[in-house]
Amino acid sequence: MKTNELRELGADELEAKIREARKELADLKLKHKSGGDVEKPGRMRLMRREIARMLTIQAEKAAKEAK
Repeated sequence: MKTNELRELGADELEAKIREARKELADLKLKHKSGGDVEKPGRMRLMRREIARMLTIQAEKAAKEAK
């Protein structure tokens, strides 16, 4: 998801997206560690970056509301 699209989401929707992405990353890690065939191993790296992006936007929104 693009940064602009993430910024338009509400706090609850953003939190849900973060939870969903973390669950997907955990599933990919589990599959990789257990020796299973991961279709796209680069997806783990993308997921970590996407989660970080969402957390950054969430922190920006929280700081903006605190002012």
